[in-house]
Amino acid sequence: MAALPDSDVSDLALLDWRRRVAELYAAVRAAKNPADGHALWRAGRDELFQRHSQSPLTDDHPMRETGVPYWPYDPSLRFELDLLLVDDATTLDVPTDGEGTTTMRRIGQVELLGSRVDVWWLRQYAGGVFLPLRDGTAADTSYGGGRYLLDTAKSADLGGGAKSLVVDLNFLYHPSCRYNPAWQCPLAPPGNRVSFAVQAGERL
Repeated sequence: MAALPDSDVSDLALLDWRRRVAELYAAVRAAKNPADGHALWRAGRDELFQRHSQSPLTDDHPMRETGVPYWPYDPSLRFELDLLLVDDATTLDVPTDGEGTTTMRRIGQVELLGSRVDVWWLRQYAGGVFLPLRDGTAADTSYGGGRYLLDTAKSADLGGGAKSLVVDLNFLYHPSCRYNPAWQCPLAPPGNRVSFAVQAGERL
């Protein structure tokens, strides 16, 4: 039997990465309590980042040994929030951390710690809910372009109801472009920038 071309091997590796991420978030949602789910998430991300061929880490990146740094889990930063409707379905072509753009449509907002934050529907892939956040830690103790909380097109989904989303700030994570400039990542638009500092989730 002939070997697969390198491009096909790479495609299958990416498929494996996405399967593992989907399985990881399914385990998080099934956990008996959120702190246990968070511990599973951290361990799973470290395994993927350190050992998987699709890891955004370069081969010599120190996090391949140390793991990804996080703030301690804070149960007070977990919420189930209603999706608040908005009058207009704003569409944005958002710059990535490079020369590309990503198209997304605003589907509502959530009330988060006294601020309204936009919730988006990504038009890439098969579509999905996207909730980035750039908070007061950006460019200090977290990535300057912001972090991601939900990206359901890539299985980053913490659950919720028919009209609500689970928003647990302990699951904020850096986009892949924080580790490697070869990756293209949409950055948080103005409606997803808040002044307060969220000392939870992944940090520098």
